[in-house]
Amino acid sequence: MTFSRVLVELVVVLGTAAVITVVFQALRLPVVLGYVLAGLLIGPHVPVPLVASPGLVHVLSELGVILLMFTVGTELRLSTIARVGIPAAMTALFEVALVILVGTLLARALGFAPIEALFAGACLGISSTMLVAKAFEEHGWKGGFTEIVFAILVFEDLIAIVLLAILTGVASGSGLDAPEVLRMIGRLGGFLVLLLVGGLITIPRAVRLIAKRARGETVLIVSLAVCFGASAVADYAGYSVALGAFIAGVLIAESGHGHEVFALVKPFRDVFAMVFFVSVGMTIQPAELYSEMPAILVLTTVVLLVKPVGVAIGVFFGGHGVRPAVRAGISLSQIGELSFVIAGIGASSGVARPSLLAIAVGVSCLTTLTSGFMIARSDAAAGAVAHRLPGRVAMFESFYEAWLQRLRTRPITPWQRLRGPAFVLALDTAILIAIVIAAATAAPLGATRLGLTGTPAQVAIVAVAAAVATPFVVSLVRRVVVIARILAAEVIPARDEPPVELGAVASTASLDLGRAPRGSLMVTFQVGLGLLVAVPLVAATQPFVPGSPLLIVVIVVGLFVIAKRSLRDFDGHVRAGSAMILQLMRQPQEEAALDQVETVLPGFGGVESVTIAASSLTIGRSLAELDLRAKTGATVLAIARGADAGMATPSPTEPLLAGDVLALAGSDEAIAAARALFG
Repeated sequence: MTFSRVLVELVVVLGTAAVITVVFQALRLPVVLGYVLAGLLIGPHVPVPLVASPGLVHVLSELGVILLMFTVGTELRLSTIARVGIPAAMTALFEVALVILVGTLLARALGFAPIEALFAGACLGISSTMLVAKAFEEHGWKGGFTEIVFAILVFEDLIAIVLLAILTGVASGSGLDAPEVLRMIGRLGGFLVLLLVGGLITIPRAVRLIAKRARGETVLIVSLAVCFGASAVADYAGYSVALGAFIAGVLIAESGHGHEVFALVKPFRDVFAMVFFVSVGMTIQPAELYSEMPAILVLTTVVLLVKPVGVAIGVFFGGHGVRPAVRAGISLSQIGELSFVIAGIGASSGVARPSLLAIAVGVSCLTTLTSGFMIARSDAAAGAVAHRLPGRVAMFESFYEAWLQRLRTRPITPWQRLRGPAFVLALDTAILIAIVIAAATAAPLGATRLGLTGTPAQVAIVAVAAAVATPFVVSLVRRVVVIARILAAEVIPARDEPPVELGAVASTASLDLGRAPRGSLMVTFQVGLGLLVAVPLVAATQPFVPGSPLLIVVIVVGLFVIAKRSLRDFDGHVRAGSAMILQLMRQPQEEAALDQVETVLPGFGGVESVTIAASSLTIGRSLAELDLRAKTGATVLAIARGADAGMATPSPTEPLLAGDVLALAGSDEAIAAARALFG
């Protein structure tokens, strides 16, 4: 290809993309879709006289993938990854595993082969950081639930890197053979350790030294050299170039100049990333979109329904309340640029159907179009969900959010006690995954050598696998119970001190009045940890054991029964405790008395009072009309009216009067919001 022809090709690509995206910006549509449409128009599958060279565009698009993953890494220092927290990591792991599990199952139901279904499910797991950030910027949203969303996106990007590495290995020929998968994971771990450790020793120091003595363009050149060098090393080792680029970005971030390099590289990234999306559009055949429309619609439903539910469950168990959980889930109900990369690996390697990329584009287009609409209305949707929560669940949510807030502010001591059980829990889970994969792939060969075939072979394999796995299952369950007990006791410790007199109320600490709330909290932790372990375990083994999702159904039903009984016990405890709080509020100095509620009732710490002023707009309105719990997350435990009147656990229809003193339970943020509501 002559140089003049290359220039013409670039003019075609850039000019078409510019015209289309100007139109999309005027229509307030995502420009990413404009890039894909531009690629469709200049591709070989549409009768338009502007056809670009697929080979040239593909080479340039690879640079777009490299620079895209490099810039993701430059904003992720290792300290940042640690700071965004364990809850965000657990939420990302749970929801990505859940989406991959459901997506893989539905893809198999649509007739996909096992590996094809795995790639299709993986395409649905990662949200679009660029789309979410742009939507939040347009609405001017900062802080609050947006911090939760970005923390989850950080770990989604990390999970995507691992997925890319594993799927690249699967696509290179190892398939789903257990020994090969295990060896591939071991090689990947060794490669990452070598690249990270070697890079951390040299790259950050070198970049800091160069930044002190050179100009900005020198820092840019050195950073790009590191980026493309790490990508070349990853490609030579048999992994995706995206993996090497991401690690290079993390190494640059560790130098302390990540944001500076990001600003310098961003213009180049935007140009080449645009070419990447154009190249995606060039591969699409409109006939494929039409023929794969059933698969596109089904997989879009997974992204729009399952992904928000997975995020919401994870955020709620992280102690952020129902409203932030629902808003975070809705905000992440789309897929983005990394899904194209995953689909491209599957389609180009031949392990997945060529139309997989068209399916990913179709799902991305639909979810991108709905994402802006859903994010804009996420607050209203979250309010509707919070309003319809059952009373017991809503009351428990107020306490749970306050308990988790207290746990997050604890010193490092409890986390030191959790290191051992958490490590054993992760190890047991990994061993169980290895046992299941080995039983599904390697064991049949051994049975054949022993002369067993058909049903006898299957029975023998299941029996041996069950015998080997049972000790690890028992250990895993015990670790879940131990971790839940440690965390619950840290929030609501058992009291052994003698009774403490508080006016007319005596706290019989020897009866352990914190047993009910501690038990409810422990059950909640067990449910959360159980789901966190079971869903990734089943997602990892489902391609090998198609019936494994039934395990999730059994676990969910069992946990639901346990949680329902625990909520009933907790509701009775709260009603009894509210009566005691009402007695405290009738004392002359109820503020001082309420400060000692935790001594009387373990688990009720943080209860505060608010007085309804004569000028308050809430006078004459009921708690149901104010929708207090749904709007603020706070719960009214008691209402005191004068010295002798009042009510514990007041009825939602009870109108408020001037001078009423309300006892509020909830997190600091929830109580502050309730105070603002009462004026």
